[in-house]
Amino acid sequence: MFTGTVAALLCATLVTVLMVTLDRFTVGALTEEVAAAGKRVATQMGQGRLQYPLADHPHRNIQVVDARGAVVASTPQLQGKPAMTTFMPAKVATTVVCGGVFPSGQCDIVVAQRVHRGAEHWIVYASSPTISPWVDPQLAALIGGAVALLAVGITYLGNRVATASLRPVRAISSELDEINAACPNRRVPVPPTDDEIHDLATSVNHTLSRLHTALKQQRQMVADVSHDLRTPITAIRAEVEDALYAPQETSVTRLGKTLMGGLDRLQAITRDLATMAKLDSGAPDVREPIALSTLVATELRARRTTKRIEHALDPEVWVAGDCSQLARLLASLVENAERHASTTIKVTVRKQPGDPSDDQRFPDGVAVLEVLDDGSGIPPHQRELVFQRFTRLDAARTRDAGGAGLGLPIARQIAEALGGTLHIEDSPRGARFVLYLPILAVTRSS
Repeated sequence: MFTGTVAALLCATLVTVLMVTLDRFTVGALTEEVAAAGKRVATQMGQGRLQYPLADHPHRNIQVVDARGAVVASTPQLQGKPAMTTFMPAKVATTVVCGGVFPSGQCDIVVAQRVHRGAEHWIVYASSPTISPWVDPQLAALIGGAVALLAVGITYLGNRVATASLRPVRAISSELDEINAACPNRRVPVPPTDDEIHDLATSVNHTLSRLHTALKQQRQMVADVSHDLRTPITAIRAEVEDALYAPQETSVTRLGKTLMGGLDRLQAITRDLATMAKLDSGAPDVREPIALSTLVATELRARRTTKRIEHALDPEVWVAGDCSQLARLLASLVENAERHASTTIKVTVRKQPGDPSDDQRFPDGVAVLEVLDDGSGIPPHQRELVFQRFTRLDAARTRDAGGAGLGLPIARQIAEALGGTLHIEDSPRGARFVLYLPILAVTRSS
């Protein structure tokens, strides 16, 4: 409907422009012919003789008017009639006269030319009926019909082109309606054309691939959380059932101590899930200047551990961040080191110059936090694996040795949220976790 309306308007404009242009062209040509006929008579008068008939066209009229305004010669149609007009041209002038000596309702183009006859100025008037704006009814009908057919053709072709162009869109829409959680691996068809629809289909497929990956991660997360929650819940249930079956063999104190381990594990899992959900949501956090060495020293003093912790803390290392998040990051690294260290954990805080050409995230330098244990270490090919959620290496699969598999992923996510990085780097012995954060250019007094 829209295409037809636009085509009709454009074709109507086209036919109007064509007819107006044709009308002006024919009127101009007719005026030149009338002026030429009058000039011919004026030339004859200058030579002292007139040749009859004055006009060689049946619809053309010519009058010769003397200096007193009397008609001295005329074509037969105007014989005995006064001058067709009374205006006096300086040399040559053109006007349109309606009625008067002409038939009622008829307008003529009149060209007046001044002629010198002796000492007098005579005038030669030449006229011809004006041309209809549509020149010729048959020609107008022919042009109008051709334009109407053109409008119909444009509408038909426009609909065909639009239908063909939108066919891939309908296929994409139909496929999207069929895709759901039961078949997330389906993709929309990509047309072979090199156009915007091809780019749209490609972008939709990329989006579907990311959603599929996120869905798989979510399902895997649900399965892993269920597994990690089932273990302590099963243990707690077993202890409670044993206490109910043999109440004389236990006490509230003993039962409470037994259940506390499982409850601690449940609390840690739920705490990690809440932290992970907050980080995933991208909720803005409060950034404030933090003395990294002071925070690390405070957290290490508050920890109870059976391993020896050695530290070397540069006091002039400032970063911008959230104290609770940095404390959570440090706790994850130290807890991981405690599980795998043989005897000693080394914690180092220092600053080093940053090269903006290497990494634009560290324009003022780098704050470095290292946590090194003297355990068996992590093979290079598994160093990125430990930062995946719910991933625990084979040596840490038991409930006592391993956590829920969320501590290190959360630590890296916090590091990235603060504009830094967290990696495992080479060390002579054990695992060496290195945190890089943008250093904050402030002084102690600030």
